[in-house]
Amino acid sequence: MTPPAVTPAHIAMFSIAAHGHVNPSLEVIRELVARGHRVTYAIPPSFAEKVAETGAEVKPWNSTLPGPDADPEAWGATLLDNVEPFLSDAIQALPQLLAAYEGDEPDLVLHDISSYPARVLAHRWDVPVISLSPNLVAWDGYEQEVAEPMWEEPKKTERGQAYYARFTAWLQENGIDLHPDVFGGHPGRSIVLIPKALQPNADRVDPSVYTFVGACQGDRAAQGDWRRPADAETVVLVSLGSAYTKQPDFYRQCLAAFGDRPGVRLVLQIGRHVDPAELGEIPSNAEVHAWVPQLAILRQADLFLTHAGAGGSQEGLATATPMIAVPQAVDQFGNAEMLQALGVAKVLATQEATAETLRATADALLNDPQVTTRLKEIQSAMADEGGTRQAADLIEASLPTTRR
Repeated sequence: MTPPAVTPAHIAMFSIAAHGHVNPSLEVIRELVARGHRVTYAIPPSFAEKVAETGAEVKPWNSTLPGPDADPEAWGATLLDNVEPFLSDAIQALPQLLAAYEGDEPDLVLHDISSYPARVLAHRWDVPVISLSPNLVAWDGYEQEVAEPMWEEPKKTERGQAYYARFTAWLQENGIDLHPDVFGGHPGRSIVLIPKALQPNADRVDPSVYTFVGACQGDRAAQGDWRRPADAETVVLVSLGSAYTKQPDFYRQCLAAFGDRPGVRLVLQIGRHVDPAELGEIPSNAEVHAWVPQLAILRQADLFLTHAGAGGSQEGLATATPMIAVPQAVDQFGNAEMLQALGVAKVLATQEATAETLRATADALLNDPQVTTRLKEIQSAMADEGGTRQAADLIEASLPTTRR
């Protein structure tokens, strides 16, 4: 039965200039535009072109956060180092966004989990708001098991108390009485852009708030193509994503592990912080790039060495590619453990990822038929979650019946 037509609406999306936060939303935005909605996307200029390719109208604003290609060290080393810049950025961004949308308020707000101003704006405009989460979400018991132990010491410090006081004051200035932890970590409604298989304690996630739609990938033809060489019996892709790529020694170990192995084609993405000259002589069966069309390669690859970011993890699952997970930061450690628990990956710490260990781990994964079986099962379950179309359907179902 064909669903009833939906009256076109103005939908506003808000995110930060980070690949792992923008990329998961793009196919959803493209689908909403294709359905006839006017979609505006508030994003710093460095992502304007990528967003505009979806058909959305870019609403640029200036951010104080480190750029998408910044050295990871720019984000600091402690929990407060990591969170304070987001609050400062939100406070200075809000007036910009209010000005950008003056007289052009949307019917519904979508936002990445890192975009604090979006939820404030939705409250001020009195419109529905939906979080688009690119990674795991809170479950019943998350505070007691994760958040409270993590914040116990920082909250005792003068700096930590000042952070919470500033956050609370900013929310109250904008008419919001929620505690900062609730405001930032507990949306009223969320569409989760990862497969449920990657969510820890999925049985304790509130289904009335969170809906998992799985991978929203699209064909990504605009990112380029890659062709598997005719003589490649095994294709190995190595990528640590877009941020935590400053690992020349790890790349050298990968080259030693897979370089010049008969029948192996090694594709190595090294990012912008490593000069290929640092890697020494490149074996004849290897290709080294600052960036690759990852999904296009994974659709042809036999093994994926990944940092286990949310995007890479689900791309590995969606393409049924066995993985060696070498997590670098933040949620990657949890994702890596989930992949290993699913029986589709092995986790190695960066310092453990020697050439010998990488070879042995790769051989074990590629020769285990249970890994292949489990990947196919997960791939099928992900397809049933609905992806891009399901996300767009849920967003349309949340539109107010009367429009501005």
